[in-house]
Amino acid sequence: MGRQRKRIVTNDGVSHPRTEDKPTLPHRKEKKKKTDLGKIFINISIGLCIFSLIWFFYALYMRSYLAKRVVTLHPSPRVLDMNSSSAEVSPQRFWGSYRPQVYFGMKTRSPLSPVTGLMWLRQFSDVDVNLRHTCEQGDRLQGYGWLMHDGVSFGVQEIRDGDFTLTTEFVKRMGGEHGGDWTWRITAKQHSSAAHAPVISLMFYVAMDTQGSLQAHVEERNRLSTITGSSEELGNFKVTFRKPTGGDAATAKYASYNYLQTVSPGLEKLTDIVKNSLNRRFVFSPPSGERRPYIAVDTYKPPHHHHQQKPADTRKESDFVVHQVTVQTPFQIEVLFESGSFHDRPDQLAGSVLTEALEKRKEEFDQKFENTFGLQAKGFTQSQVKFSKTALSNMVGGMGYFYGQSIVQSVYNEYPLLYPEGPLFTAVPSRSFFPRGFLWDEGFHQLLLSKWDPQVTREAVAHWLDLINVEGWIPREQILGDEARSKVPAEFVVQRNENANPPTLFLALQELVEQLAAQPNAPSTQETLRFLRRLYPRLQTWFEWYNTTQVGPKPNSYRWRGRDKDTNLFLNPKTLTSGLDDYPRASHPSADERHVDLHCWMALVSGIMAKVAQLLGEPHQEYEHTHQTLSDNHLLAELHWSDQLHTFCDYGNHTQAVELQQEKVYVPPGQPRHQFPVARLVRSVRRAPKLQFVNALGYVSLFPFLLHILRPDSAKLEHILRDMRDPDRLWTPYGLRSLSRTDPLYMKRNTEHDAPYWRGAIWININYLAVRALHHYGNLEGPYQGQAATLYQELRTNIVSNVYRQYMETGYIWEQYNDSTGRGQGSHPFTGWSALTLLMMAEQY
Repeated sequence: MGRQRKRIVTNDGVSHPRTEDKPTLPHRKEKKKKTDLGKIFINISIGLCIFSLIWFFYALYMRSYLAKRVVTLHPSPRVLDMNSSSAEVSPQRFWGSYRPQVYFGMKTRSPLSPVTGLMWLRQFSDVDVNLRHTCEQGDRLQGYGWLMHDGVSFGVQEIRDGDFTLTTEFVKRMGGEHGGDWTWRITAKQHSSAAHAPVISLMFYVAMDTQGSLQAHVEERNRLSTITGSSEELGNFKVTFRKPTGGDAATAKYASYNYLQTVSPGLEKLTDIVKNSLNRRFVFSPPSGERRPYIAVDTYKPPHHHHQQKPADTRKESDFVVHQVTVQTPFQIEVLFESGSFHDRPDQLAGSVLTEALEKRKEEFDQKFENTFGLQAKGFTQSQVKFSKTALSNMVGGMGYFYGQSIVQSVYNEYPLLYPEGPLFTAVPSRSFFPRGFLWDEGFHQLLLSKWDPQVTREAVAHWLDLINVEGWIPREQILGDEARSKVPAEFVVQRNENANPPTLFLALQELVEQLAAQPNAPSTQETLRFLRRLYPRLQTWFEWYNTTQVGPKPNSYRWRGRDKDTNLFLNPKTLTSGLDDYPRASHPSADERHVDLHCWMALVSGIMAKVAQLLGEPHQEYEHTHQTLSDNHLLAELHWSDQLHTFCDYGNHTQAVELQQEKVYVPPGQPRHQFPVARLVRSVRRAPKLQFVNALGYVSLFPFLLHILRPDSAKLEHILRDMRDPDRLWTPYGLRSLSRTDPLYMKRNTEHDAPYWRGAIWININYLAVRALHHYGNLEGPYQGQAATLYQELRTNIVSNVYRQYMETGYIWEQYNDSTGRGQGSHPFTGWSALTLLMMAEQY
């Protein structure tokens, strides 16, 4: 049964059923309100969770997207078609001496080109094995370099090694579908000071690069007469090794022959493979002379690495064949490359036919050189003209064709990434020390090359701009391929996308723009306009990248990124990205810095962008406005003029009271010292830094003058000209030093291992800009016109005289010159921007 409801009797005696007490109306509302608030909080929490998840996945997507941008190429059409360097499109330039890192070698402008080259060693010498192949300063050659090279069809090089000289010559001949034929001639002569005629082994080789095949053809037991081969880019071909002669075709020479046929996992291994195949079991036995054992290639024996576990090389192995001929000087040898598709060959390019072809090319070279630079007409001596031809030829002959991938990293990448594969046709600063492409060097290189061969400049600039990524960044040092990477220390291999380099390629573009303005009806005008049209979208992105990633703390100011961050070890943290490495900047890197050289680069570049846009009929007003703003001399003074030093300066968190001191290492009593770290040189700061101008007088101070930003009537020009001519500051009898002698960091080491670099030495690229600027201001009306014109003559004479004198004394053009003695120093040969001496001789700016 159901429960009986309890009845309640009231005072009136009437019973009523019991009812629940009902809350009053306000209580009900309160409960409803609490329920509504709870729902709201729940909904908000759900919304926040959904938003957080969306934001999380969006952040992941954006990080992935941003991480990929560093390796995403620019979306605009390439400036050069991918086949632009092929034998079909550019047969005259297909084969060339595009291996600047070896003393003598050739390859094609294609990604997987077969390579040819020369190694040599002197037999019966005091040194065990003095094998020469790649250009090495440690070889201590008395001199080597191209005496003539037209960049297209021929070259003549001289190599002085101990008591003999090798002359390497080549000539190309067009025909067929694969770039035609070529022939080498190697001539060896002993020096008059040599006690005995040296015996030399020349090793000619052909190596494939992951595709194609080679077959050695041997006669007379050990003499390799020919190599036949085939590849996708070359089709069938044959290399013929002629017997050595005494210098004319009629005189045969006794020679011993050896050969090596093996495989190589990579082109950077060729030298090691030859070294590990050498054997002393062979006997050199001339008809009238003593029998002597000599060193020759035999069977390749891979080295054993005891106690070392080296990872196996998994790369595809490729054919590698070496022909060795051992002969006593003097002698001459010819090597012929003949294309299988050249069917109507009139005769072999050898002997007297080769001699005639060489003489014809030399005459054409001499005539073009004088027509281009006019040095004889200016009264230079034959010796000076020969030197200037060497300067040009080494830059032209130092052009390299590289293919591969850079290794890059952005802040959004945990580990470095491989950049997209691509080619690069570029000049190199130094065949021995820097045999690869450098972004800021290349602009200076093309100032000279554009005078000799504008087509080379267009191609080189296009190759560099075709490497730009979607952000507008170009890796500043191009280390493409295993051969190039083998020459670079590991810490310099990875390129970071926040790091810039001076945009000197615009100097070469400025030259093209000025040529168009001066000769609007020239035959090459339309070709140049088409080139600029294809280049323009990439130039826009490149400019925008600088104008957003390298901005400074104040409006219209700029700051180089990428300064060294370990301030404890550096006297003054380097700014490699500026190109001026250890030149003194603010002692304590910070986001408050303003860099005057970068400001001036941006002023120059914005003006050139405005002119290019106008030529192409594109909107130019924004570029022109930027140019006018950055060129404003009042703004420049406000941001960078130091009243204390009366010069233009950087600005930042700085103190001059710094020095390197021996680190103190605590050794507990009774403990042996050798068990504790070696004391290093570390930086000591004696006075705290503060925001101020960096009062360093040197190259950076000159940039408003060097890039023609200053008005010709600017009073600040007087201070600059006075500082330049002051021997206690920048002036020397050999050129302008990079840092004033009065600066506290003049010639100071930056670390215990880093000698001073841009802290006093004379550099030719900046001196070229100084001579060019003096020529500019010396031809503009203004209160300092006469002073600039006088300094122009003095400085030009000093630089040209010293570089020429050092070349005659040492056999080399150098990376830099000592400001006290004028002696060449640093890497050599350095026929990158130091070859601009020729433009100063020719007075072509």
